[in-house]
Amino acid sequence: MIDLRRLRDDTDYREGAVRKGASPEFLEDLLGADSTWREITHQAEEARAAQNAASREIGRAAPEDRPAKIAEAGRLKEEVESVETSERAAAARRAELALQVPNPAAADVPSGGEEQFETVREVGERGDPPAYDHAQIGALSGLVDSESGARNSGTRFAYIKGAAVRLEFALVQWTMDVLERNGFVPVVPPVLVREDMMVEAGFFPADRHQVYEIDGDDLFLIGTSEVALAGLHRGERLERDGLPLRYAGFSSCFRREAGTHGKDTRGIFRVHQFDKVEMFSFCDSETSWDELEALRAIQEEIVASLDLPYRVINVAAGDLGAAAAKKYDLEVWLPSERAYREVTSCSNYTDYSARRLGTRWVDDDASGLVHTLNGTACAIGRTLVFIMENHQLPDGAIAVPEVLHPWLNFTEIPGPASD
Repeated sequence: MIDLRRLRDDTDYREGAVRKGASPEFLEDLLGADSTWREITHQAEEARAAQNAASREIGRAAPEDRPAKIAEAGRLKEEVESVETSERAAAARRAELALQVPNPAAADVPSGGEEQFETVREVGERGDPPAYDHAQIGALSGLVDSESGARNSGTRFAYIKGAAVRLEFALVQWTMDVLERNGFVPVVPPVLVREDMMVEAGFFPADRHQVYEIDGDDLFLIGTSEVALAGLHRGERLERDGLPLRYAGFSSCFRREAGTHGKDTRGIFRVHQFDKVEMFSFCDSETSWDELEALRAIQEEIVASLDLPYRVINVAAGDLGAAAAKKYDLEVWLPSERAYREVTSCSNYTDYSARRLGTRWVDDDASGLVHTLNGTACAIGRTLVFIMENHQLPDGAIAVPEVLHPWLNFTEIPGPASD
């Protein structure tokens, strides 16, 4: 949730919300609702104080005056009940509007939509298309069975098989080692969470259309372990000198991929179920921008160590999710498409989620809302896609990146030409 005081007083903050798509008229409506709530809350406080004073007067009044005092206290009680009803309605309206406003974009985020990103850097040599694209090599080498997935579960589902499974587990093990060296605590979180967790993590209401709901229960399948990790310190006060608290979550993830009809339908690049290692950080509000750069550096280390050519982009304001004040995408070169495609991203949510979660830092002198940050360390399916193409040999075999060798009993996956 945004900072309503800053929205009212800080024009740059308000402009950051407009650059994310919030209309000035909607923001005025929200500020009006906030003003109404503050006014009614003041009235409610005065009414409660008057009622309490009247109740005390009853005990001090002479016997002949008590009936009048009791009647006055009763009248004030009804007044309090009426104004409290108005107070609850005003608070609900204020919260309803506030939840719809995105976290304002940071000043160094470029304006515009999906194509107005800023390229930070490019690393590695972009290769030519291989003999087989990722969908072909996955099917021909027995690594991916999309036909059975579609027959049994529907489109955008697949079976990962054979050496690809071992390669997935190697990626997870190696990534967790990298993250533990950087102070992350490994976590396997629940993949089902309640609706209030989706709201407080910053995903509802904006991204509700992308989430699978379990009929008959107040439970939703997570699209990233970030959601569940955000709840580890709900309502807690964290010692400031102990921050950042860093967690590495491994989970299966589920996304409806609404709005992507006809896009990336081949192979396992865009599917409804996938596995992912996610970074999450509860951070001091004064150091969160340094923490964002630290997460980005870890992502670059992982992608570079897999010997994948990539670029880093600063995502434009209009392409940011609702919760992110700034986001970097790492995009790896996909030779068959002669284009960069996203493999990971990392975002600073500033205090947007922490305000909903009620998670604060404390020290001897003060307290404040923490900042929360997240970043994908390894999106397993997409990483497999990029390895299949960028490390494909002329005969269709796939060379395994050297950093993964310690977790495997093979260094190469035979191609269809080897049969």
